[in-house]
Amino acid sequence: MSAPTYRIGEAAELLQLETHVLRFWQSKFPQLAPSRTEKGQRRYTEEDVALLRRIKQLLHEQGMTIEGARRVLEGGAKTIEPAACQKDATSDPAFLRHVRDELLAIRDILARQD
Repeated sequence: MSAPTYRIGEAAELLQLETHVLRFWQSKFPQLAPSRTEKGQRRYTEEDVALLRRIKQLLHEQGMTIEGARRVLEGGAKTIEPAACQKDATSDPAFLRHVRDELLAIRDILARQD
């Protein structure tokens, strides 16, 4: 039994993208090289779809440029996960005290305006 493949429309639907986006990305990312049928139709493997998901994440979710995403995929750059680079402020007592003090000051200002 052979591994499943997807036509360009099926792959685009899986990724919630338009087919022209997949064709464009194929021209920009050399790692993305779907096989072709005798009639020239693109056939995407599970690995191709995984690569497309990664490209979508880099471009759409992390806001990278095509050049930056290409470097990441080639191993020449590192990505920073947004959640990993932000400290969880709710677990910092000093930060919470600061927020509380600011809110109390705002409350006092608003009370004086009445």
